[in-house]
This record gives sequence, structure tokens and C-alpha cells, in this order.
Amino acid sequence: MSPDTEIKTGEKIKLGISACLMGQNVRYNGGHTHDPFLTQTLGQYVDYVPVCPEVECGLPVPREAMRLVGDPANPALVTIKTGMDITGQMKAWGKKRLDQLQNENLCGYIFKSKSPSSGMERVKVYDKNGIPANTGVGIWARMFMDRFPLLPVEEEGRLHDPVLRENFIQRIFVFKRLIELKAQGVRRGKLVDFHTRHKLLVMSHSPAHYREMGKFVAGIKNLSPEAAYEGYAALLNTAMSLRATIAKNVNVLMHIMGYFKKQLSPDEKQELLEIIGEFKNHVVPLIVPVTLINHYVRKYQEPYLKSQLYLNPHPAELGLRNHV
Repeated sequence: MSPDTEIKTGEKIKLGISACLMGQNVRYNGGHTHDPFLTQTLGQYVDYVPVCPEVECGLPVPREAMRLVGDPANPALVTIKTGMDITGQMKAWGKKRLDQLQNENLCGYIFKSKSPSSGMERVKVYDKNGIPANTGVGIWARMFMDRFPLLPVEEEGRLHDPVLRENFIQRIFVFKRLIELKAQGVRRGKLVDFHTRHKLLVMSHSPAHYREMGKFVAGIKNLSPEAAYEGYAALLNTAMSLRATIAKNVNVLMHIMGYFKKQLSPDEKQELLEIIGEFKNHVVPLIVPVTLINHYVRKYQEPYLKSQLYLNPHPAELGLRNHV
């Protein structure tokens, strides 16, 4: 594991999570939706802060099922059988809970999909005729995302997609390093170094943001350290929220190959080109060309690439690049 991605004891990434995904019996029917990947695999590197909006705002287990009703932009949370409006109760609790989470140094949040309280997107909202549309956001999820717009968020259902899973976990590791940068005291030199190490990672998500962030960093001498940090963090979050596609990764891999113009033998160049081509054509996963490049980085001691987090964005033990 790269020193940049190593999570030492007591320094795990802290994530908020819907409590039912941890195996807690807090759902309306008294059950749970335990997700083994989140608790057993990712859980080796993460400390979770479980949240169940329904139980924490005072509702019992089991309880009457609820749904969103009315305007999708500002729906009400209503029990299905008795029509009791729980919106005010949940929002009052939510404001206090958000204040508590402000001090948790969260690096992200994993929501329960389709939940009228915790669904991040495509939650059913029923109109006055009882007809649903998949256009809503859970009451708690909306409050959380409005309060913490820079935090990486995802739903457990979407995390079954290997690309989305790798993207989200990349983001939480980046956010962890960003928090650590701020905790050390924001200095322009440290921000420039942070950007330098993340350049190729950003490029794999958005070449346009890669160029924009380069211009921003070049001009930070005219900004206060705090303004430089906030502006940079916003750009970084936007860039990393975009999906890293095969085409974008091929662009980065070819860019990396340019650093070995003088070192690689003709056979080594041909081998690397062939493997990048196989990745482009969906024959091998991303881990294959990245592993070969890491070999060349060590063999030829390429200093710039040794610092690039694109080559080691998260612990290899998670096996995330074996499937993208």
C-alpha cells in the first residue's frame, strides 16, 4: 500500500451511514438491510457514524410505513395508512443532528436508497391523486446534502456498480487528505503540493477541471490562504464527482507513458501500448496497466510519477480497480 493511502490505526476515514446498512434492526418492519461490503471490506478502513432518522427523531420500531407526498422540491413525509405528517418532527431533529455531525469530521455519507428519509435521489413522491414519480430526495438526505455540499455522498444500491464504487471510494480518500491539509494549517505551498500529487487523478475525472484547477492554483498568490483553500476544495469536489471513464483513463495512461520517453526500451513501450489498448477494448481491467506502470516507476525511479496518487488512490487490498 502506498504511504499516501495508508490509514493508520486511529486515523480511519469517518463516514456517516444509514444505520440499517450496518445490520441494525431499525427499519419500519423491524428488519435491516445489512451490506457486507460496507461493514466487512470497506469497514477495515472506515469508522462509521450510523444514523437512523426515523428512530432518532422518536418513531418506534416497528412502525407504520411512510412516503413522500406533494411537491417533489419540498415534499411532506406522511404515514401511509393514517396520513400522519412527520415532516416537522424529522426536520426539527435533523437540524440538531446536523449540528452534531458538524464536529465529526465526516469524509462522506452512504444513504439507504429509495428511502423517504434517506434516499439520495429517485425517491418516489406521490401527487394528490396518489400517483408516484421517481423525482424525490429523502427529507434527511436533502438536509444533509444542503448542509455539507462538498462531502462525497452515495447510496448503497449505486455502490454495487464497480465504477461508481471505485469513484466514491476515491473521493472519500481525497476528502480525508483535504481535511488533513486544512488541519495542518492552510499554506499556499502545501496547497500547491497537494494539487501536484492529485493532478493525474483529477485529469482522470475531468480534463476540463484539471486545466481550470491548474489556472486557479497558479493564481492563489493573490488570495488569502483560506480563500485559496475554499475555492480549491469546491473545484476539486466538482471534478471528482464526475465519473472516470475508460476514455479518460486511457488519456491519463498515455500521458503517463510520455514520462518514460527516454527510459523504456522499444519492447517495454510496445508492451505498455498493447496493455493500454487491451484496457481500452475492455479486455483487461484498469489494475493491469496501472500495475505495469507502477513497476516502471520503481524500476526507473521516475520522481514525478512516484508522487502521483492516481497510481495508488486507495488501498490495493480493496481490489476496486480489478473491476473497472
